[in-house]
Amino acid sequence: MTLPIDLHSQDMDAYVSLFGLNDQNIALVEHEFDVSIALRENRLTITGEEDQTKRAKDVILFLLERIEHGENIDRLRIRTAISYVRDGHGEITEDELNRTIAVTHRGKQVKCKTPGQIQYVNTIRSHDLTFAIGPAGTGKTYLAMALAVMALKEKSAERIILTRPAVEAGEKLGFLPGDLSQKVDPYLRPLYDALYDFMGPDAYTRLVERGIVEVAPLAYMRGRTLSNAFIILDEAQNTTREQMKMFLTRMGFHSKVIVTGDITQTDLPEGKRSGLEEAIRILRNIPEIGIVELGANDIVRHELVQRIISAYSRDAKREGGNGNKGGRMNAKEI
Repeated sequence: MTLPIDLHSQDMDAYVSLFGLNDQNIALVEHEFDVSIALRENRLTITGEEDQTKRAKDVILFLLERIEHGENIDRLRIRTAISYVRDGHGEITEDELNRTIAVTHRGKQVKCKTPGQIQYVNTIRSHDLTFAIGPAGTGKTYLAMALAVMALKEKSAERIILTRPAVEAGEKLGFLPGDLSQKVDPYLRPLYDALYDFMGPDAYTRLVERGIVEVAPLAYMRGRTLSNAFIILDEAQNTTREQMKMFLTRMGFHSKVIVTGDITQTDLPEGKRSGLEEAIRILRNIPEIGIVELGANDIVRHELVQRIISAYSRDAKREGGNGNKGGRMNAKEI
């Protein structure tokens, strides 16, 4: 089967971007769908099996829409488009794909890059408590941070509270130099980095001094009631059952809580079950709680990260483990 896409002369610059250097972009589409794509004058033709040819055409049309909105086309964006078409995300609108989530202090617009990320953001907006599970690089923490900063700017939250368990991977806290604050600082560094990106170091420092932004180990949450706040618990797979229960019961009025983690990357002692896993099992019948499961197709880091995560997931399945599924799972409510 052969499907044509008629081009217009004013669109040729866009098609140069689409094909990429030495046609490497279009070659990826050909490989994924086992089709042949050729450009003859003002017509693009796609040849292959009927179903695969139609999907390849949908991918190309999707990419052209992104180009029209000023996006750069690289292999990550192409793989996202392929995932978008294969998973049949007809419910994702053009407005959602173009919506700016936040703006960094340098003026960079932050947008969702995958259908999974869009569903993650929508789930956070519609729930007071959201669990986000997925591998590294899927934007779990960064997007939650973006929404937290926007909530602060829009005055829907009076403060931001960021926390994570100080669980070491092979190195004990007691062997690190300095007082307690200096010892736990390396564990909180990823949260600082994200805040600097959105606020800038100076604004961040001022907000911390005024108590509007707080970054602290999970142990500091005990005994508190966190009201009128946007609260993010990061690396939640490293909480124990008791810690997770303690944290979830800190939630006060007019607060929004995001819990993120990757249950395949637990650093707890052998035999200790993750509090994140337990919480999802125990709370699954509460409809007001949202859960989003992100997969390899939602990874927005280097292309190899997707392949690494998928390879580990396949190996975990062969070994009978609980590896994350390689593809993206739909957001759902539990």
